[in-house]
Amino acid sequence: MERLTEKALAAINPIPDHEVYGRVTKVLGLLVEIAGFGQDLSIGSIVHLRPKSDIDVPCEVVGFKDERALLMPFGTLEGIGLGCPAIIQATPPSICPDERWLGRVINALGQPIDGKGPLIQGGKPIPLKNTPPPPHARQRIGKKLDLGVRAVNSFLSTCEGQRMGIFAGSGVGKSVVLSMMARYTEADVSVIGLVGERGREVQEFLEDDLGELGLARSVVIVATGDEPALMRRQAAYTTLAVAEYFRGQNKQVLCLMDSVTRFAMAQREIGLSAGEPPTSKGYPPTTFGELSRLLERAGPGKKGEGSITALFSVLVEGDDHNEPISDAVRGIIDGHIVMDRKIADRGRYPAIDVLRSVSRSMPNCLNEQQNMLITLAKKLISRYEDMEELIKLGAYRKGSDPEVDEAILRYPNLEAFLRQDKEEYSSINDSFEMLAQILGMPYEREGAKA
Repeated sequence: MERLTEKALAAINPIPDHEVYGRVTKVLGLLVEIAGFGQDLSIGSIVHLRPKSDIDVPCEVVGFKDERALLMPFGTLEGIGLGCPAIIQATPPSICPDERWLGRVINALGQPIDGKGPLIQGGKPIPLKNTPPPPHARQRIGKKLDLGVRAVNSFLSTCEGQRMGIFAGSGVGKSVVLSMMARYTEADVSVIGLVGERGREVQEFLEDDLGELGLARSVVIVATGDEPALMRRQAAYTTLAVAEYFRGQNKQVLCLMDSVTRFAMAQREIGLSAGEPPTSKGYPPTTFGELSRLLERAGPGKKGEGSITALFSVLVEGDDHNEPISDAVRGIIDGHIVMDRKIADRGRYPAIDVLRSVSRSMPNCLNEQQNMLITLAKKLISRYEDMEELIKLGAYRKGSDPEVDEAILRYPNLEAFLRQDKEEYSSINDSFEMLAQILGMPYEREGAKA
């Protein structure tokens, strides 16, 4: 009865006791001007354009000019003309997630798009543009989280509540790595945001990459590349809002977003349409502020809550890892996984460059023997790659340098260690045990004495 009352209140509370109207005064491209709203609007407010009783076009306020509000739509502007009524939504945009959303695919507005019927609404609304927990009230990051990918579990160990970026050019395999993590992670729940994804790849990702078992423990939020910029940006907010709901239920959440770059591109489109000045590579100043607000929402919750371990993919334009979005994201998050096109070209997947990648929770989250293994493995890979051209040309003579000799001996097995099929799972203990065998060192499995 109590649960029913909560749901009834959640449905009734957003209903306003009155409506405030405005009128459309101009439509220019995807920008709509309205007047007659008084002081009831602010940036981020939602306005519904209703040219007919059966047509509703939700829009968001993105700016003001000459006592007019500037709106951008979440859909098409078919049928919208001068004088069209504009009804102002009294409550801020929010969604009401529920545990029964697991296994479902929704759009940026929190509506189901998987053909499995309506979503059951939870009793507590979560604002789409929520604020992060206060810094002084947040917990510290937790223990190591098993992500099922050998290269990440060993060389880039990630802790509960950590935020990592996956930096890669197009077609290097970041979506496959994300799907492996969603399928094999030890986290309780996976929340996956596909922002600006190719439409034809969504079903392939769900069926081939994520699989039935992976989907059963996940909520997937989708906004394809053909949808308006507001929908693409909103998909990122919805992804974090769903993850925050599960974190509030004291669950360990793995939040995967592909990609933050498309979120930034959508924000650029919105900002420029609203008249913001372009700065670096055409991105307006609000883009970088919105990035910080979005990424800071992930991480550990307050006492009594779980954590959101987040992996945000960054589509590196032109393989330039110093372009503005890559540079900004790298400064916000807690580590970066670099995927290299050259490694992918030689057929090693996942194409993670372990020497250029960093996890800021290391070495504190590893024990002494694990740190020794990683240090030695990185040293051997580095020595081999420094001398690679000479070795391939036959200019290096065996016995000239003992360290290089050992690197030549161990490198093929290290490459094989970093290669992993998407159907293969490797735990943290298995990963370090395999690495120890390659390096000829002893390894005592964690928890073996317990």
